[in-house]
Amino acid sequence: MILKLKHINKKTNIIKMTITYAYIFLAASIIFEVVGTSFLKDTNGFTKLYPSLFVLTAFCICIYLMSHTLKFIPVGISYATWSGLGIVGITIIAVFRHKQIPNIPTIIGLSLIVVGVTIVHLMNDIDVK
Repeated sequence: MILKLKHINKKTNIIKMTITYAYIFLAASIIFEVVGTSFLKDTNGFTKLYPSLFVLTAFCICIYLMSHTLKFIPVGISYATWSGLGIVGITIIAVFRHKQIPNIPTIIGLSLIVVGVTIVHLMNDIDVK
């Protein structure tokens, strides 16, 4: 699979998409999802223009990156990672940004999510073509 990216090769301006780039795209997708979601409260129900445009742009970039991730990583594994780490990221941001401190059961649940995502990644057999 070929994907146009930055100027890596001056003659072709393309690099080969690999599993490494798929995981980089997945990480970037998670970051854009977390950033977009963390500003969702600022949109006031999508009645404020600039926060709304920021959130929509972040989500569009997130979905675009995720679509490229799915070329190499199975959808179940990608989605488990994206949603699990997104939940943890949003919870951490909510602590600092909105002063929403999670209770002990929430922390235990989030820990189980991280363990689950780790198990999914360690126990899968990704068939890279």
